[in-house]
Amino acid sequence: MSKNIAIFASGSGTNAENIIRYFREKGSACVCLVLTNRQNAFVLERARGLEVSCAYFAKSDWESGEAILSMLREHNIDFVVLAGFLARVPDNILHAYPNKMINIHPSLLPKFGGKGMYGDRVHEAVIEAGEKESGITIHYTNERYDEGAVICQVKCPVLPEDTLDELAQRIHALEYEYYPKIIEELLNPV
Repeated sequence: MSKNIAIFASGSGTNAENIIRYFREKGSACVCLVLTNRQNAFVLERARGLEVSCAYFAKSDWESGEAILSMLREHNIDFVVLAGFLARVPDNILHAYPNKMINIHPSLLPKFGGKGMYGDRVHEAVIEAGEKESGITIHYTNERYDEGAVICQVKCPVLPEDTLDELAQRIHALEYEYYPKIIEELLNPV
């Protein structure tokens, strides 16, 4: 039986689109809902273009979680994927999806994680710290930013001449390759 996935995203939605397309090809699950906390997030346009139900919820809705939880139930969501989602997930939603909500972070946690550490801020910090490697961390979501149990990490080199954009491209390539596969593995354990 196919599982229903919801994606929470705050930005342009490249990871969300990649995940939607991956599961459309595979047929092993369906991304049937995209939710955002930013009214002008481009992820809404991507979702509409791919004919996936989507909605924006204001900050107050994300603080209480009730309206969001209601929509997740209406769509029979089995699994929640955070893809560039920058708000804290309310406890009532976390408790409704124990071990069924994951996030991706563009560094090797616990390094360069926590509130305010996302996107280019992470890559900039990695380069400034002189790190020799970076990568992605896929982890379960809990009450604290980037502190849930790690599911997997994939590494890549940080080259001495790397610009922020070059490192970001390398990290994005890892995200696009591994995030959908890990979601699929979690939904369909062998």
